[in-house]
Amino acid sequence: MAKVEDEQQQQPPNSSSMEPPSSYIFLLNIMSKRRTWACLFLLVYGTLLTSSWNFLKSMLSWYNLQAQSSSSSSSSSSGWPAIYTSVILGTVFGILSMVAALVVMVPAILVTWITIVVLLAFFGKPKRTLVVEGRKITREIFGFVVKILLKEGNLVAAVCAVLGYFALVRRNNYDGQPSAAVD
Repeated sequence: MAKVEDEQQQQPPNSSSMEPPSSYIFLLNIMSKRRTWACLFLLVYGTLLTSSWNFLKSMLSWYNLQAQSSSSSSSSSSGWPAIYTSVILGTVFGILSMVAALVVMVPAILVTWITIVVLLAFFGKPKRTLVVEGRKITREIFGFVVKILLKEGNLVAAVCAVLGYFALVRRNNYDGQPSAAVD
């Protein structure tokens, strides 16, 4: 009997009785915590904010370089660098707002979808009909969300572009007036 137990201990365990690696269990335990997701959320938004801030600074330095070169080459400065800069900034911030809205909307969409499918199941719908209805609902929700994201993103992009243009033109005019008064 002792030989049988020794042989069982020496044989490699079956794949069905193998436990997952400890690193996988550790990662699973970490990712199941709400504060981990909150930290990931803050990390992603912090990265987006930092990169957009750096992009804003680089666009403004490009604009200042263009404004200086156009003011030194001719007396009437063109508004094209301001338009170009404001459109690019509006586009970037519109896309960032759509990404931020999508991240916030995904959990709400999932809860809504699950609620609707569960309610359909409670009302005695057959499984086949439930799958078809679930696909229809998914298509409708996805279409609705895309329409809302595009509307909000375009609105944010337009507002940022218009405000950016007026801020850049005002800044350029303000920076140009004191130097003209000194001459």
